[in-house]
Amino acid sequence: QVQLVESGGGLVQAGDSLRLSCAASGHTFSRLHLGWFRQAPGKERELVSSMRWTDGSTYYMASVKGRFTISREHSQSTVSLQMNGLKPEDTAVYYCAADPTRTDGSYRYWGQGTQVTVSS
Repeated sequence: QVQLVESGGGLVQAGDSLRLSCAASGHTFSRLHLGWFRQAPGKERELVSSMRWTDGSTYYMASVKGRFTISREHSQSTVSLQMNGLKPEDTAVYYCAADPTRTDGSYRYWGQGTQVTVSS
């Protein structure tokens, strides 16, 4: 059983930066596929970024490429999402997800979510 706890959300202005972190426990961290999702009010949840443990490959949705960076810190068993140049449309609840074998949209383990609000 993988436990995930997010932190780092908040209220910022357009153009600001935020760093989300997600602490993982319950499984060998280096063997977890990791992802960040978000869900805005009235919208479906979408995959923002992901990282595969097998080859370190990363994915970013088009609207965040060049602004967001996913990274994992093995010593702290955390996965982070550095978000720069935030826009009002980035406002959502952000969730971290993980799975030892499944990738992208089919993760089995989820954090509780953290709110990110970007004012214009």
